[in-house]
Amino acid sequence: MHSRPMKRSPMKRFFKAIFIIVLIIAIAFAGLIAFISLTEYKPDKVERIRIYGNSSKGVKKGDSIKMMSWNIGYGALGDNADFFMDGGNHVLTSSKNRVKKNIKSISGEIRKQSPDITMIQEVDKDSRRSYYINQVEKLGKAMDGSEYYYARNYKAAFVPYPIPPLGKMDSGIMTISRLKANSAKRVSLPVSFTWPVRTVNLKRCLLISRTKVKGTGKELVYINLHLEAYDKGAGKKAQTRALNRILKQEAAKGNYVIAAGDFNQTFNNVDTNEYKVQKGLWKPGIIDISEYDSSLNFVMDSTTPTCRSLDKPLKGANKLKFQYYVIDGMIYSSNIEMSYCKTVDLGFKNSDHNPVVAEIKLK
Repeated sequence: MHSRPMKRSPMKRFFKAIFIIVLIIAIAFAGLIAFISLTEYKPDKVERIRIYGNSSKGVKKGDSIKMMSWNIGYGALGDNADFFMDGGNHVLTSSKNRVKKNIKSISGEIRKQSPDITMIQEVDKDSRRSYYINQVEKLGKAMDGSEYYYARNYKAAFVPYPIPPLGKMDSGIMTISRLKANSAKRVSLPVSFTWPVRTVNLKRCLLISRTKVKGTGKELVYINLHLEAYDKGAGKKAQTRALNRILKQEAAKGNYVIAAGDFNQTFNNVDTNEYKVQKGLWKPGIIDISEYDSSLNFVMDSTTPTCRSLDKPLKGANKLKFQYYVIDGMIYSSNIEMSYCKTVDLGFKNSDHNPVVAEIKLK
């Protein structure tokens, strides 16, 4: 007599299916962690940067130099945009056509201002969020008779968050100059995040360019920067200390040194009473200038905001009640005289930042 095979209970089949699903998810997650770890961007502490183009203009004591600094929001953060990291809803913030229009307008504004040195932040080279448009190449053509240098600060084969994911990232900071540089280097800053978040996050840096000042044996050192935004504060402070050390070293050599960019912080000598941070919105850090060498000068123009919040689009919003910030500025050594520093009010049409322009003279 043959015994009948025992039937599996529906409950056992259910738990087996759940186990298989959980196992598949665990394997996929482990595979993702392995992939982003193996492909993590790990730049050297100091890297020499290729100089594109060929400027022939020199500089000497007494010369006036027009500077410009602008975070262009990778061409995708115009007045139509909001962004999930600021409390908005979108990951991909603009259409491909809008990105092209923004970059074209940004290039036009750079030509209009006609600076000798332009320091640009958030420039995408090959990123999904800006439809893989090579903005470095396009902006490099903005000024005739100039050279340019590009340093990556964000490179990842795939950023898996949020939903939909950011995807491929290749972005950085860029300097365009009419002055002939004798060198350009990428200097790594302290990383604000730990593994595994670190693997697909920004690797902040300074882009340091040098031009010989004729007849002095000294150099004009111009530093392009974009410091941490979305950390808890320790990262910003560590990066600021690293910048401080470099500024102090260069000033001690007698070099003419100026640093410009998006600090994601406000200097404590700047009046920001008009831009009090609203509840629940991103809050910039504060740079205490007393912690820096006393020979350095700190300037931000607070008469016009340099940045706007991305918690919602600016277009169609009440502009009088909108959240604005002053976080873009310049630091310069005592052997430099600054005639003016002003924020150009473009209404955040093509970027969530306004450009900052200044004129300096080498004493």
